[in-house]
Amino acid sequence: MNSTSTLTGSHLHTYNAIFQHPISHNLEWRAVRLLLANLADVVQESNGNLKVIRNGEVLVLHPPRTKDVTKMEEIMSLRHFLERSEISSPETKGEEAHWLLVIDHHEARIFRHQMHGGIPDLLLPHAPKEYFRHAHNSKGTSRGKEKPDPTTFFEPIAQALGDSGQILVFSTGTGASSEMDQFTGWAKRHHPELSLRIIGSLVVDEHHLTDDQLLAKARDFYASPQMLGA
Repeated sequence: MNSTSTLTGSHLHTYNAIFQHPISHNLEWRAVRLLLANLADVVQESNGNLKVIRNGEVLVLHPPRTKDVTKMEEIMSLRHFLERSEISSPETKGEEAHWLLVIDHHEARIFRHQMHGGIPDLLLPHAPKEYFRHAHNSKGTSRGKEKPDPTTFFEPIAQALGDSGQILVFSTGTGASSEMDQFTGWAKRHHPELSLRIIGSLVVDEHHLTDDQLLAKARDFYASPQMLGA
């Protein structure tokens, strides 16, 4: 199978569009098919779906009804498939990823330090306005409505954080740390193995920091003496 490091021209443009942040709304299905055919074995099934096989990883795609791939979950599936199916280079093989989760009451952004350029996955909570309008009610209800299930926000984050590697959690601004605290508490109950991988949390003024500056803070944390001696 071809490596993404060998991509050029239109294939490289399509690959970068898949990992674009914010998510691209001009990702052509035809271009995605051509990219996948270049990187993987692609089989069209009798029901019209595409089965993509690369380095032992399998992805089944449902062709969109329009010329563009616009659904966030489909783009996220493409990202995760390309990441999982890429063979590690010799210098990084066997090296665990270092994860950074930046979370607040609007969104969650996930960085994996081994990703080229630190391009983040972006996960949005389901129905964010409705969720966060009632999520912090201390009695769990608001005007007769049940408190929204935090799993609708947190479960996709847990899945995106993979099965291995240390996790650092950043929360943003005054009062936003509750999302960080809620996620870490939820992880202890629902994903204890993931909870054990969370090795630190920090409140930062994210609105005044670029993605590169956030990643630099994370790298400093992982390189700190207490981490080196861990």
